[in-house]
Amino acid sequence: MNKEGLGESAEDYLEAMLMLKEKNGYVRSIDVASLLNVTKPSVSNAVKRLREQGYIETDHSNFITLTESGDKIARSVYERHKSITDFFVSIGVDRAVAAADACRLEHILSEETYTALMNLKDKL
Repeated sequence: MNKEGLGESAEDYLEAMLMLKEKNGYVRSIDVASLLNVTKPSVSNAVKRLREQGYIETDHSNFITLTESGDKIARSVYERHKSITDFFVSIGVDRAVAAADACRLEHILSEETYTALMNLKDKL
């Protein structure tokens, strides 16, 4: 759980929403479900919780927008994901394996360990 009290699942949803916004220019629940390989009801529940917590907003057409706080968390998780993936690739791990491993680690690494990994990456 991060310092905002969000669990891995909520962070994954926010990260997916950011990725979809950057790729498509918009975010729809169906696209989130497809990207994360989850059911539409799972996305609906997550959207409800994230909206109630103030991390996203939805409009009358049900397009999803990250709020400032949601965007901040999503960008932080996404940056960790990309950095950890790049580190693993730099030490010879296949990109697909590196990305899958990074997806799990991005949530659980302490800031100290993450910083040490990035410092090591910079030295390679």
